[in-house]
Amino acid sequence: MVRRVATFQPATLTPAQKREQRQQLARDAYYARPTLPRRRDRGLPEPAVPGPFGPGLVQGGYWNLARPSVPTHQATSRQVAGIYPFVADTGLGHRGPILGVDLNADALWHFSPWEAYTDHTDRGTFSTNLLVLGAYRAGKSATIKTLVVRSLAFGHHAVVPSDPKGEWAIVADAIPGGRVIRIGGGSPARLNPLDRGPRRTGAGDEQDTKLVAQRRITALTSLVEMALGSGRLTAVEHAALHDALARAITTTGDRPTLRAVYEQLGEMIAHPGRDGRLSEGAVQPRFVLRRFVEGDLSGLFEDESTVTFDQHAPIVVVDTSELFSRSELVAQLTQVCTTAWIQAVVSDRSAKQTRYLIREEGWRDMTNVAALQMFQQWLKLSRHYGISNIVILHKMGDLDAVGDHGSKERNLAYSIVGDIENKFIFRTNHQEATALQTRLNIPPSHIDEARRLRMGVFLAYIGQHAYAVDCFATSTRWEYDLFATDHALIPTPDTGPVVDPGGIEEAWPTPTIDAGLEGWLTPTGTETP
Repeated sequence: MVRRVATFQPATLTPAQKREQRQQLARDAYYARPTLPRRRDRGLPEPAVPGPFGPGLVQGGYWNLARPSVPTHQATSRQVAGIYPFVADTGLGHRGPILGVDLNADALWHFSPWEAYTDHTDRGTFSTNLLVLGAYRAGKSATIKTLVVRSLAFGHHAVVPSDPKGEWAIVADAIPGGRVIRIGGGSPARLNPLDRGPRRTGAGDEQDTKLVAQRRITALTSLVEMALGSGRLTAVEHAALHDALARAITTTGDRPTLRAVYEQLGEMIAHPGRDGRLSEGAVQPRFVLRRFVEGDLSGLFEDESTVTFDQHAPIVVVDTSELFSRSELVAQLTQVCTTAWIQAVVSDRSAKQTRYLIREEGWRDMTNVAALQMFQQWLKLSRHYGISNIVILHKMGDLDAVGDHGSKERNLAYSIVGDIENKFIFRTNHQEATALQTRLNIPPSHIDEARRLRMGVFLAYIGQHAYAVDCFATSTRWEYDLFATDHALIPTPDTGPVVDPGGIEEAWPTPTIDAGLEGWLTPTGTETP
């Protein structure tokens, strides 16, 4: 039996390095060959079965004076996969909703962040959070909508604290029991970012009071710092804001609002008391809150909430598309307010409810140090609360809007995003190569492939494993209309499901699988050595 040895070459080797490797393999094979006796010392082997074929020959075969020299077989991982076709990756198992097709294994690919977290094999993860990154029209929104809608059947709910484009509102309206809260645009709905929220099950009075106080002061500080745009509050300004919040809690019977804090800051300025420095520190925060009480953000967040959060709704969406058309600062302030209101509701661990928390334009939650620290804490406690934070970015360069170059805010933002263990990388631009390699530790060969991905195909990094997945979000016409985001530019295709008079909808044609990515990942999902 001839033993064949397969060797692998990294895709990053230069032609000269590959040639040197082949030469070294040939030298090793030459010096490792067995030493044969000289020709005159060798005798002809006796035939095992005498026959009419002459001396030294055996019936049905022949002898050879030298051993065969078989060169070492060299091939790419794609060629080896053809020689040994039964080493395809098994994926993440069959738990969770079907999200697409694993292009390497040519099999259905299931994914659930909670199932991956509870998996105690080497495929398990240590976090339920998910980073989604890709260029425009790469298929990000349709893929996440597919994941969320198909996860509803598994008992998982979804919350969108801020829907800047109104896309998720369409999904919530189409789902039975879905709830949409529309802010702005003439809607009478108001959200109070200082809401106490439901009491956590099993929490004592002292513990509940501390948790609520911390959430309130963090949201209030984030709003003021973001509107100031000049960095962090001074110690005196922070003390004045903290004191005004405490007074508002007392005067309103533990139902503080931004208007109540604004009025208490005015009282501190009008009646300085024994410490005049607090009066001075109250000036800037009061001017900022005036925008919510009397300015362009009035009627939205300054008074008590007029809507409630339906904890039993499968999906709750806060539609902020009307406000996001005003200005970037209004969009950021709105996102902080709605996120603070939502977090006050979904942070009850004893509720035993798993939820997706979709953060569209996720960089807007990381605009200052206070917001960054709150965001980081929320990501760390996601497992504690049964939350899967889905942070959606168009590119890593989105985080350049956070702070100045080299600032604490920007470094913290990059650190937060880099620590998210699960990642969906869609088609990226060539400018992203350095950031993906340095910030997210994506192998160079994967980055090259990510630049050529077509719409709906993404690289999934789940724990220590990687997969090339083709999400089929249009298995039916209903899904296509629900998930498509290009209706304004691209008309609905003519070919599609046909609704007969009986109301039975024929299935949408299943997309073909692009095999162009097969073989560029090893069976274990890591980069080819």
